[in-house]
Amino acid sequence: MIWKQILFLSCLTTLVLLAILEVGEGAAVGSKQEAGEEDKENLKKIFLQEPDASNFFKKRAKRSPKSRDELNAENRQQLRADEHRREYYEEQRNEFENFVEEQNDEQEERSREQIEQWRQWHYDGLYPPYLYNRHRI
Repeated sequence: MIWKQILFLSCLTTLVLLAILEVGEGAAVGSKQEAGEEDKENLKKIFLQEPDASNFFKKRAKRSPKSRDELNAENRQQLRADEHRREYYEEQRNEFENFVEEQNDEQEERSREQIEQWRQWHYDGLYPPYLYNRHRI
């Protein structure tokens, strides 16, 4: 019996909430007149007036030559890009050369240590170390 009362009260509250929400008007939806006016304003911003549009195309057609300023700006930009590229590759080359030099130094150190250990192991005590015992030819 109690579950029937709970079910009835929950249905009643949902009906009341739906009735209240139906009466309210959404904030995201505006009137059609306001939307139409905004569209016209946006179109005015996008499209140019006829004389402005014709001047725009007269200034720069597809096959028209570039002005001296445009050429100079493009050349400066290209030179700057070339300089950055040259610096980057020079830096990479220097880093690689340093890396190779360090690797060679480490390899030389390891081989020198191994040779020294071999000489100490095989030294019999009768002769001076290898460097001082070279035969003259």
